[in-house]
Amino acid sequence: MVNLALDIGATKFAAAIVDADSGVRDVQRAQVPGRDVWSVCRELLLRVAGEAEVTAVGIGSAGPVDVPAGVTAPLNIPEWVAGFGIVDAVQKLFPQADIRFAIDGVCLVLAEQRWGAARGVPNVLALTVSSGVGGGVISDGRVIMGRTGNGGHIGHIIVPGNEEPCACGGFGCLEAVASGKSSVRWARRHGWEGGTGIELAAAAHADDPIALETMARAGTALGTAIASAAALLDTDLVVVGGGFAQSGEPLWKPLREAAAAHARLTFLRELRVVPSELTDQATLAGAALLATQPA
Repeated sequence: MVNLALDIGATKFAAAIVDADSGVRDVQRAQVPGRDVWSVCRELLLRVAGEAEVTAVGIGSAGPVDVPAGVTAPLNIPEWVAGFGIVDAVQKLFPQADIRFAIDGVCLVLAEQRWGAARGVPNVLALTVSSGVGGGVISDGRVIMGRTGNGGHIGHIIVPGNEEPCACGGFGCLEAVASGKSSVRWARRHGWEGGTGIELAAAAHADDPIALETMARAGTALGTAIASAAALLDTDLVVVGGGFAQSGEPLWKPLREAAAAHARLTFLRELRVVPSELTDQATLAGAALLATQPA
């Protein structure tokens, strides 16, 4: 008998066996296709499970989500953007299993508090900065889920001074300014010729002026949003993970500077903004924790 963890990202799925000591093991991944998305996810889960009986599955998904309804609707997965019943689909695949479901930011903050940069901290905000921007909150030791499970979804707060259109239909959202996908789009619009967030980070480290400006723009937006959210939540620790967050000083220097510039209230003077210790496995590790929660 095994428990499984599933991470539904904007560009890839990851699934693994849940390990009580380290979170996950035997991690396998698959690219999110343009069509027949569930079939790829289904085959990945079956491959990871093998012949074992599955007793529980923890699912972390890019948002938005509707946790009570068991529906995921990631903005970056067109086939699912109108809503896909992920809980029902996984339940049909493993009829005897308990299925637990949360937005990726909740999984991130749970994992960082258990194994990562927020070990034992009762008040923490965690951000995932990748193809999109998400987040999760633990306040006084309790995870903030909200009415639909989207509590902490910081990617759609408005960043002052920006009017970029967002996939959600709004303008000036943090995700539209600071995600890896939106940053690449902005850089290309201004003459940069690369194609990925990894390439953009490398160009910034090589002092490419457009890449540096793009990273400064993204980092400043993230730092500003972090200071605002920290003031709202009265937290002094923010953990930032996700693939694009691993871009190094070209992103982190403006991020920290903007956070410090805006976090001026007395209760924010000790605000710490630190990188994830779990990097790209944080959501999967948090999904593993969901799978092991008591029913």
